[in-house]
Amino acid sequence: MRCQVRWSDMDAFGHVNNARFLTLFEEARTALILDGGEALSGLLDGCVVTRHEIDYLRPVTYRRDPIRVDCWVTDVRHASFGVGYEMFDHDGEPAARAVSRLSPISLPAGRPRRLLPKEREFLDAWRAES
Repeated sequence: MRCQVRWSDMDAFGHVNNARFLTLFEEARTALILDGGEALSGLLDGCVVTRHEIDYLRPVTYRRDPIRVDCWVTDVRHASFGVGYEMFDHDGEPAARAVSRLSPISLPAGRPRRLLPKEREFLDAWRAES
């Protein structure tokens, strides 16, 4: 996915603030989930991030052209799944690598739920081969 760095993403040192990396990863992850359409509509109704892990490799600065964020599913469990990311700077060099763990939730019950078969099937299709 191509993600646009915003001027407001910048910190006092002239590069993307570390917390804003999460926003860019979220944009890529949301695009992946939206690609699932009806199969993943339940995840759009209720899904929470339970963990983030980020390795910052180099700074990203503001430019008008978007940066690239690759996104894939790392693993699928009964009630959670992992999403991996690699962000590239404007010169195509790796700038960050990250993994997020997400769990679907039942909003009416206010607690985690298991992945539905159609959700597992879609997520498995986006799984990176180890």
